[in-house]
Amino acid sequence: MSLDSGSGLKCRKKAVDKEQVEQINEEIEDRNSKETRLTLMEEVLLLGLKDREGYTSFWNDCISSGLRGCIIIELGLRGRVELEKTGLRKRSLLNKKLLFKSDAPTGDVLLDEALKHIKETDPPETIQSWIEYLSGETWNPLKLKYQLRNVRERLAKNLVDKGVCTTEKQNFVLFDMTTHPLTDSNVKQKLIKRVQESVLSKWANDAQRMDKRMLSLLYLAHASDVLENAFAPLADDDYELAMKRVRDLLDLDFEAEGAKDGANEVMWCVISAFSK
Repeated sequence: MSLDSGSGLKCRKKAVDKEQVEQINEEIEDRNSKETRLTLMEEVLLLGLKDREGYTSFWNDCISSGLRGCIIIELGLRGRVELEKTGLRKRSLLNKKLLFKSDAPTGDVLLDEALKHIKETDPPETIQSWIEYLSGETWNPLKLKYQLRNVRERLAKNLVDKGVCTTEKQNFVLFDMTTHPLTDSNVKQKLIKRVQESVLSKWANDAQRMDKRMLSLLYLAHASDVLENAFAPLADDDYELAMKRVRDLLDLDFEAEGAKDGANEVMWCVISAFSK
């Protein structure tokens, strides 16, 4: 009798615990849904956009290929693409071919467009080649069809649709240009704070323990020459520490990191491509 009542108490306790966990999960999900969700490409562009002027620096010639790298990592993190399995044949990340894995819609036009190109390409290509093709930086005229056009403008429009930026026309001496000044500074400030915390108060000192999206953002923002924008407001000591930790990340053996359990090979391959 006492055994049965004890079992009943345990069952009721488990049920209550399960309800509490579900309630907490629902609250977290609800909180996340209220926050503006940005893709990796949108985050890198947002870091590069001048708040009032609404355009990236004219001197930045890195962000174009950087955004293409973001697209490939985003597809990798979402399980739409993967690197080929080479079995017993050892092959470096950069020499492995990028394979299509799933054509489930991503809900993002740029991602779906890039995924379509990857799916239809036979034989498959390396990630280094795909960054060049998607950027239009290839001497092969047969590959120019893979170029993703107006990427910055399309990403800026996404930020407008998400209420982060607005659209204006600015008159320069020789031409008019569409610009996208910031309207919701809260979103950008939260992004900058997360980037800063990842290498300061929340520094994990181990790439494998870091959130893959944040890790990708640090590497690709650096490759796109916009990471400095996130660190500029820091005090001198914090700035030096943040930059030192970024250098530590850049000095990692990307091949070794990509071979570890739970690692995302596509992510590490893109990172490796930009470190060459």
